[in-house]
Amino acid sequence: MSSQHRSEAAPMDDPEPLLATEPGPSERGFCAPDPVPEPLTVGIEEELLLIDPAGRTPSPHGPELVEAAADALGDRVSTELTRYQVELRTDPHSCLKEADDQIRTSRRTVARAAARLGLRIASTGTPVHGQAVPVPMTPGARYARSTAHFRALDDEQLVCACHVHVGLPDPRDAVHVSNHLRPWLPTLTALTANSPFWAGRDTGYASWRTTTWGRWPVAGPPPYFESPAHFDDLVHTLLEAEGLIDRGGLYWDVRPSHHLPTIEIRVADAALTPDDTLVLGAVVRALTATALAAVRAGEAAPRPSPEILRAACWRAARDGLPGRGIDPLTGQLLPQTSLVERLLHTIAPALRRHDDLDLVREQWRRLRTEGNGADRQRAAHRRRRSADDVVDFVIAATCPQEGGTAPSPDHPLGT
Repeated sequence: MSSQHRSEAAPMDDPEPLLATEPGPSERGFCAPDPVPEPLTVGIEEELLLIDPAGRTPSPHGPELVEAAADALGDRVSTELTRYQVELRTDPHSCLKEADDQIRTSRRTVARAAARLGLRIASTGTPVHGQAVPVPMTPGARYARSTAHFRALDDEQLVCACHVHVGLPDPRDAVHVSNHLRPWLPTLTALTANSPFWAGRDTGYASWRTTTWGRWPVAGPPPYFESPAHFDDLVHTLLEAEGLIDRGGLYWDVRPSHHLPTIEIRVADAALTPDDTLVLGAVVRALTATALAAVRAGEAAPRPSPEILRAACWRAARDGLPGRGIDPLTGQLLPQTSLVERLLHTIAPALRRHDDLDLVREQWRRLRTEGNGADRQRAAHRRRRSADDVVDFVIAATCPQEGGTAPSPDHPLGT
């Protein structure tokens, strides 16, 4: 069986260590000094699909759902590019527990509002079942401009991501931190992959969203920026060349936010469960703090070749956690779990400083046993080789307080 399909809920290879060992020689180049002393804030944006439970297909009632949930959530819920989607966002928090509370409350509130409309919500990077092409777009001048400019790219753009904002008030810091984060993007992709299905079939990829998103003219790993001025000049050139319609169209996996004092990490699929979202937020914040410490210490960022980095991102999207990944700095194939362990070892001081180390240790043990979202979706499919079962499982996992455990295959959702 190929690595991308080794998704059974069983412990993966290479079961140790867990944030406890010294790095090997090839890993020491990734290590940075202890992170900056002040806690960094974290805010999270989750894109969710709206599902018709009868056909288990995307439902084009996103604006109605936002209206139904807005009294309770205010501007923490909004429409997205397509009418099949809504976006949830947290406030910025220094304490991750407070962000976790908002994530769970928002998912629960939106799930209840969707149920009143006879619908469900699902947190997955791509819809399991097929979609209408072109997708129904949310009304608005910017979305209309995007459709006119990018044409069929928007027609098929039905993917959901989880974006993490980490507070960096100085935009110059964000540019330099971006350089330090680039080598870690494939590892984050593998850790968070949650989009194996498309049009009712297994794509063979753990993150099909990553693959489809790469078609945009300004997407994927960002370039290495020589300076903040280089970043500004490049963005200006892309705008003048009409590769962008505005700064919001910078779809790189990492970008300095154009409207908030943050750096935004956009590499992850929509997270299957609130726990998956939480561990992503903890890891990204610690990684950013570690990178910021290196920037302030005057350390040069690792500089993998664009070709190897792109290949590493592709491999991580294909195989996810169970397979092997490409080390962006050496080009060597290594177990993806070893690459994750390297990341976690590197950021352990920052996790400890933010009081997130025990959380990440616990969640990493869980992920090694259960797999990422893609692994768990495939496990749900194997029970009866039914895409409907996958949709039911994703809906239940999205808001476990509402749906409990995944529905039995003998009692699918809506019957």
